[in-house]
Amino acid sequence: MAERRQEGRKKVFKAGTISFRGAAIDCVVRNLSSSGALLNVESPLGIPTHFLLLIPAESFKRECHITWIKDKQIGVRFNRSTS
Repeated sequence: MAERRQEGRKKVFKAGTISFRGAAIDCVVRNLSSSGALLNVESPLGIPTHFLLLIPAESFKRECHITWIKDKQIGVRFNRSTS
């Protein structure tokens, strides 16, 4: 499979939270770059296409959208800042 990302991602193992409409779902961030991330979840069911990804240990907070889902993995791309 050909690599389609514009930049490489750093492998990580960090606790994260998917936050949307007052709800929160735990996830594990498995790789991370300035443009996106790979998340492991218990189940992708009920997770909206756009949400806020939080990594509390790093005070990380980014709006993102899902680009793909496979089993219990979700690929996300970070939304560009409008400020």
